[in-house]
Amino acid sequence: MSKKWWSAGSAVTLAGGLLAGCGGTGDDVNPAADTASNGQASASEQTQAGGGQPASKVKIVFGQGADQTDGTKKLVEAFEAKHPEIDVDVREFPNDSTQMHDQLVTILGGKSPELDVVNLDVVWPAEFAQAGFLLPLDRYIQNDGLDLSQYLEGGVNAGNYNGQQWALPRYNNSGLLYYRTDLVKEVPKTWDELLKQAEELKGKGGTQYGYVSQGKQYEGLTVGFTELVGAYGGTILDENGRSAVNSPEALKGLKKLIEIYTSPAVPSNINTFTEKETLNAFIEGRAVFARHWPALYAQANDPSKSKVVGKVGIAPLPAGDARSAAALGGWLGAISKYSEHPKEAWEFLKFLVSEEGEKIIAVNSTQTPTYLKLFDDAEVQQASPLFASRDFVNGLKSAVPRAITPDYAKISGLIQVEVSKAIAGQQTPEQALANLEKQIDQNAAK
Repeated sequence: MSKKWWSAGSAVTLAGGLLAGCGGTGDDVNPAADTASNGQASASEQTQAGGGQPASKVKIVFGQGADQTDGTKKLVEAFEAKHPEIDVDVREFPNDSTQMHDQLVTILGGKSPELDVVNLDVVWPAEFAQAGFLLPLDRYIQNDGLDLSQYLEGGVNAGNYNGQQWALPRYNNSGLLYYRTDLVKEVPKTWDELLKQAEELKGKGGTQYGYVSQGKQYEGLTVGFTELVGAYGGTILDENGRSAVNSPEALKGLKKLIEIYTSPAVPSNINTFTEKETLNAFIEGRAVFARHWPALYAQANDPSKSKVVGKVGIAPLPAGDARSAAALGGWLGAISKYSEHPKEAWEFLKFLVSEEGEKIIAVNSTQTPTYLKLFDDAEVQQASPLFASRDFVNGLKSAVPRAITPDYAKISGLIQVEVSKAIAGQQTPEQALANLEKQIDQNAAK
């Protein structure tokens, strides 16, 4: 059967959805209770009228951002070889996460059954779970004995909300420290050491800056704030979703962020830097150190783009008083609550996060796996030098999820404004955190 591959346009057609529970057979779950609750069994349990024969193949739809590689195609082919009773169609969404988010909200908000399994950005699961868009996975995980301790902890935590698992990690990334190996003799272990070296080495080897990062008032600034707060033992929200940002630990982190971003080591226009400006400064040889995501590594070692090929080192982000804390990025898989085939959708999701499924994506799409054993796999290591780097893996293990809350987008916006004002000297760090505490709690109370 030829695969159907289509894209989600700006106009989304909504179909009336049938609410499906965690249907299954045998020892999987209790199908009687779930079928009774919504009046429909999964297609694999239906029979053709009058014939008593099994129904035709079940088709499920997998929604994710467009894949420019052969990874997803090979993944689907491998799954269907193992499950000839299930066909998987892939629906591609824009790679702009904001656009994809809005389209998914439209589809799932309309209770449409048109999607079965969906890719979610690491900051979406709490929002989607609270909205009632997702199927809880705990029973499936328990009944199939899926051992979540075998995965990157940050990715697992990003899919957990209110004590339930709503999504499973497919591939993750985290912030890393990049440095010039021809200039840096000893990799800084703390933020204080980084700042000292960045100021001393600025101007060496043709560089203009000692350190570059993301200082513009956008999501990148929230990420940087999250990392520094975490490094000094603070957190933005407590386990009950209330503000925990106005603490001595968070204040240390914010003060260190301000110290770095107002130091002579960084560009004077650091408040305009996104990932793009950071990348360009480093690969053009203008910076000694850079905070960026794993994607920078390949470009920094591409002779057609980079002036620092063969001079690029990576390390976990420096530590504060408490630890090294890199913000988690990446994508997780989840099941739509409105899927008419939850049993088959679970089989596909389980394959996506299996050792085999994640290896296919790691080798063919060079996405960073979350299944820990794969970092020791020779084929995976061959796919990208990063996967063989202990520093890279250690950096991933130190990753912390951004605030897990249904109101993440609003809270991130508040952080961006208050932290920007503090960096610009328009308010003290203490005032910034007091404002954030008040605003976050007011937002959470709504």
